[in-house]
Amino acid sequence: MPAVLVFAGLDPSGGAGIAADLGAIAAQGAHALPVVTALTVQDHNRVYDIVPVDCSLLVRQAQALIDSVAIGAVKLGIPGNRANAEAIAALVNQLRQRDPALPVVLDPVLASGHGDALSRGDALAELAPLLAVATLVVPNLREAQALGRLMCPHVLVTGGHGDGPDVVNRWQSAEHQQEWRWPRLPGEFHGSGCTLAAAIAARLALGESMQEALERGQSYTHQSLAQSFSIGAGQRIPQRLPSLL
Repeated sequence: MPAVLVFAGLDPSGGAGIAADLGAIAAQGAHALPVVTALTVQDHNRVYDIVPVDCSLLVRQAQALIDSVAIGAVKLGIPGNRANAEAIAALVNQLRQRDPALPVVLDPVLASGHGDALSRGDALAELAPLLAVATLVVPNLREAQALGRLMCPHVLVTGGHGDGPDVVNRWQSAEHQQEWRWPRLPGEFHGSGCTLAAAIAARLALGESMQEALERGQSYTHQSLAQSFSIGAGQRIPQRLPSLL
């Protein structure tokens, strides 16, 4: 079974971060290798605190996996701080010595949906090492505006924060420009970006082309949101399992 190495934070609500990645990757038929980058104090609506994992522990977690498992793709979430981001980038470069075409999908989370910080430092500056190794970056409209022009091979800008009856997601690369339209669903969702990025990473680990992975990852995510559930007032949790494909 293809394995996806995941670097992301732990969300105790089970809605975003590592929890979202595990479900989304499993639903595609791949296996997630979760490396925790940060512990958080949060529910399904707000983030109250974040504590980055010690960088040396993060490296030890990942190195044990890199030494014993064939990695089909990497999915990146919040690094927690700059030291972790630099360590993760070095680990990706190490993996690329044995697989130069290794796909790396980055969900460039700068803040929670309510604007709560997800970093102990400058979240934008901390992303720089990860942007340098990403194959695909999946920002929402707000994140894309903050990041500016990206030099990554592939960018998928999601339109969930836009207006109108449709969510418009736009893919840009050197060879391709394509957009997808999905009916806008009512309500707000916790972990939708994590779900999409993880699903795409899993599809790439399965050997699909970028276009196929983007198409199927978006379809899966839309269905997960359409069948979302509530654990309390506020944001809903995407129904990631069982597989909807």
